[in-house]
Amino acid sequence: MSLDPKIVETLSAVSTATITTLLLKKGLRNVWMRGTRPLQPGQPRLVGRAFTLRFVPAREDLATPESWSSPKSTRAAIEAMPEGCIAVADAMGVTDAGIFGDILCARMVKRGVSALITDGVVRDLAGVRGTGLPVWCQGGAAPPSVAGLTFVNWQEPIACGGVAVFPDDVIVVDDDGAVLIPAALLDEVVAAAPEQENLENWIMGEVDKGAALPGLYPPNAENKARYEASKKR
Repeated sequence: MSLDPKIVETLSAVSTATITTLLLKKGLRNVWMRGTRPLQPGQPRLVGRAFTLRFVPAREDLATPESWSSPKSTRAAIEAMPEGCIAVADAMGVTDAGIFGDILCARMVKRGVSALITDGVVRDLAGVRGTGLPVWCQGGAAPPSVAGLTFVNWQEPIACGGVAVFPDDVIVVDDDGAVLIPAALLDEVVAAAPEQENLENWIMGEVDKGAALPGLYPPNAENKARYEASKKR
């Protein structure tokens, strides 16, 4: 199910740092995917539903170049990716086998996939960058996926960077990495996120004016009243 464009617009204006604060207030501490760093500077903040991919440790009889033609292959998974999704791959943190290269990433671009997120690495770095697909990962490695991993399935629960990701959870990703919003909490986060972002922008403005942090961040009753008054001006 695709995301409402209004939800995408709202969350595209909210940093992942702000979203983690909101989710922390709801009791969720483990929503930031470790190792998800932007492959190159200047990648935009993106929002999309998670399309999950799962790898397990390489087993010699299964992790072979011939497996790339299997019905359960990364190639087949890409053909199932809906437009606008964010592909999230559980590579178990393996950093010596690139899960995707330039050809696979180029096909993802053609299918309208928004981004690739993984706690592993990619290969053919120059080619991947050339496709224009935004990628968050731990870097690059020359060996192919089957050198260290076996691909087993897509659209099932996975662990990426130590975070449980279910199909159709919502991902927001920016320079700070990828953050998960559980599907069941999406409406609450969308409703609260712009106000939290506005408050923090107001606090930053007060800091720029020389204000001290105690009682400002977080704001006490007096500063909350000043903030509310500022919204009416």
